[in-house]
Amino acid sequence: MDFYFKKRRWKILLFLAAIAIAMGSFYYTNWLISRMAIEERKNVELWADATRKIAGYDVMSSEDMTFLSSILERNTTIPIILTDSIGEIITDKNIAYEPNRKQQILERELRHMKDENAPIIVDTGIEKQYLYYRDSYLLRNLKYYPIVQFAVIVLFIMVSYFAFSSSRKAEQNQVWVGMSKETAHQLGTPISSLMAWVELLKMQNIDESLIREFEKDTQRLEKITERFSKIGSMPELVKTDVAESIRNTISYLRTRSSDKVKFVEDFTPDAVFFAPLNASLFSWVIENLCKNAIDAMDNHGSITISIHEKPNQLQIDVTDTGKGIPKSFQKSVFNPGFTTKKRGWGLGLSLAKRIIENYHRGKIVLKHSEIGKGTTFRITLRK
Repeated sequence: MDFYFKKRRWKILLFLAAIAIAMGSFYYTNWLISRMAIEERKNVELWADATRKIAGYDVMSSEDMTFLSSILERNTTIPIILTDSIGEIITDKNIAYEPNRKQQILERELRHMKDENAPIIVDTGIEKQYLYYRDSYLLRNLKYYPIVQFAVIVLFIMVSYFAFSSSRKAEQNQVWVGMSKETAHQLGTPISSLMAWVELLKMQNIDESLIREFEKDTQRLEKITERFSKIGSMPELVKTDVAESIRNTISYLRTRSSDKVKFVEDFTPDAVFFAPLNASLFSWVIENLCKNAIDAMDNHGSITISIHEKPNQLQIDVTDTGKGIPKSFQKSVFNPGFTTKKRGWGLGLSLAKRIIENYHRGKIVLKHSEIGKGTTFRITLRK
């Protein structure tokens, strides 16, 4: 569990670092926009000053008049409306409109300008005029740029994270598949030898009950080898009695568990529930859930397995009376490497999820868990 949470902590730190970079870029872009807004206001103030001097009828040379006129003409981006002291529109600049809608468009623009920026007073000496303006089209679009930039960065982080996770999971799957098949291969030789020894013991004067138990365990090893050999390949699903498969698994566990562990089959002894299964792999899932439950109960308590039939599916609940799983861990129980045990690889529930969801197209979830009361896992299979 410590290893798993260290990995998760690093993921969180990397994600926070990426967010910090995005936020830094966001604030820097906003700072640039604010500087541009200040420069635009200075340009408008210069335009207003030129307007005041021209309208003031000051005596000036033709060169001065040309210079002031060039200032007025130089503004080709900032929308401007000049009004008289009572608010009547005198002139406008850089506002697009159709001739028949001129007044309507200018009045609407004037309302926007009054909302966005304080007017600049143009005192001609005869009357006070008011110069209103809006941010240029470029600046208005730049204001949306930080939002778009932030969204792109977040999207890039998410895509990169999921691509990396998918690649890592695929690599992990290849490792697990390789290990599983190699394990199955290595077990084959000693199992064959054990089977030969069983046959040899049958010829000797040895207690038959001991031979039967020896034979059962050898057959069990064969089943485990079969399970490992099927990891990584799509197993064949056969219409199988789910209840019978559960009974066989419990029967095996009952003889190899503490007498203080009680197994309860919460369905009638002659009940039949058919579903497409690979009995060997499904048995592995039930066995894994039960063994986890036994560990959680410290070999003392009860495990109840119930089956609920729905129109198109079967629901199998495995409930124990163990110590329960803390809420902070409940979303992580199926992740590879997660374990609350001092010893263990943390692969049991991860493999169970893969067997049920990838191979059987079903669903396995942690239905409920409460500290000190127990845990329920639910398996949903298609009928």
